[in-house]
Amino acid sequence: MQIKICGLFREQDIDFVNEACPDYVGFVFAESKRQVNPVLAQHLRFRLNSSIAPVGVFVNARIADIAALYQNGVISIAQLHGDEDESYITALKRASGNKPITIIKTMMKLSNKISTSADYLLIDSGAGSGKTFNWDSLKSIKFPKPWFIAGGIDIKNIYKAMSHNPFAVDVSSGAETDGIKDRNKIIELVTAVRQGKKQ
Repeated sequence: MQIKICGLFREQDIDFVNEACPDYVGFVFAESKRQVNPVLAQHLRFRLNSSIAPVGVFVNARIADIAALYQNGVISIAQLHGDEDESYITALKRASGNKPITIIKTMMKLSNKISTSADYLLIDSGAGSGKTFNWDSLKSIKFPKPWFIAGGIDIKNIYKAMSHNPFAVDVSSGAETDGIKDRNKIIELVTAVRQGKKQ
């Protein structure tokens, strides 16, 4: 199982994840208290351990803006949290060049009829809400793609989130203290995923 730490916006945040080595980190380009601009994101990206994949989080962004960040090496994956449809995803892959960008599409309504050309799904209670949802509802869903679980995950409930066997867990506020990324929490969360089920 893999783990993503989302919402990095300080140099210290990069230091913390470089130490913990999650699989992914997220830079939020959409309106948020954790929002970064392309200049800051590029600065942070090039401090990041090359083994960690940088994900850009967007809500109905201009395709050209996402493609530019990808082509400049700031992000390697785009996480779409808005109303982006199949035509948008197709256009984004086309605009990203010879090696199409990897796409995570957020789903906030569960259904057994999920159809998408995105590479991954992300199941969330709401973009950046920090609230959990009824994870038991996942049991009846057959996901057509590898999926991330997000929304209010912290060290207290990460093992329950993991018990649903997602491809990855996505943590943001659960890795913070008073709205700021917390080194110890990041290390604890990554260690929990690396060790697997709670002993």
